[in-house]
Amino acid sequence: MQTNEQIKDMVRQKYSVIALQDKTDNAASCCGAGSCSLETSNIMTDDYAGLEGYNQDADLGLGCGLPTQFAKIKKGDVVIDLGSGAGNDAFVARAETGDTGKVIGIDFTPAMIEKARTNAEKLGYHNVEFRQGDIENMPVSANIADVIVSNCVLNLVPDKAAVIRDIYRVLKPGGHFSISDIVLEGDLPPAIQQAAEMYAGCVSGAIQKEVYLDLIVANGFVNRTVQKEKVINIPNDVLSPYLSPEEIVQFKAGNTGIYSITVYAEKPVEPAACCAPGCCQ
Repeated sequence: MQTNEQIKDMVRQKYSVIALQDKTDNAASCCGAGSCSLETSNIMTDDYAGLEGYNQDADLGLGCGLPTQFAKIKKGDVVIDLGSGAGNDAFVARAETGDTGKVIGIDFTPAMIEKARTNAEKLGYHNVEFRQGDIENMPVSANIADVIVSNCVLNLVPDKAAVIRDIYRVLKPGGHFSISDIVLEGDLPPAIQQAAEMYAGCVSGAIQKEVYLDLIVANGFVNRTVQKEKVINIPNDVLSPYLSPEEIVQFKAGNTGIYSITVYAEKPVEPAACCAPGCCQ
């Protein structure tokens, strides 16, 4: 079994390659990883066309939702985009927060940071910056963000609870997040769970939907809401390197569901009251 650091190194290497791929290849695979599908060219991604701030050069086809569409960003907000890639969601967020706000994109892949900074410079955006770092321990101060967005990234992180805890640290009291991610209902076949490409492809790193949602509440967030949910159908030609034709049939006829969800939650204005003896020590 791989350690957390080995998983991170694998994801970093995969996404360094993905940063240089064509968007068509990325959208036809799972988050840009693994083989491309001939059955569909849009396995997970949603259509950004028509969203203000959308920039085609920054869209690598790696998302599984439109978190900025649900994020309730206001003019002047400080927004942080976790796993910002080439800058797509950060630039859409900038259109919402305007010249008086600020957007900080965080990504741990140097090639993605370089691509995002190049895109920002081309667009002349002076209130969007990209920082290299781990979203389990973001390179930003506590209580700085009004809004946090993320698009199909937490499933790539081995310690998802650590990310949620750090989101809580970084949000201002009363701030909120809107995150799109991949979750499961039921168990994936072992061959899928163990495939590096399917981990980097946002599938085998996903956790159970209820566990994911419970982590949000367990770490102090309130008003948790699932804003959008859609079924993800993995085409046979993406599954075929890992499963036999018979196993594919069994998998698709089974009880396992793969979903993209967009989740919203708020950091309380005041910390939760101390109820149990010794809990505030």
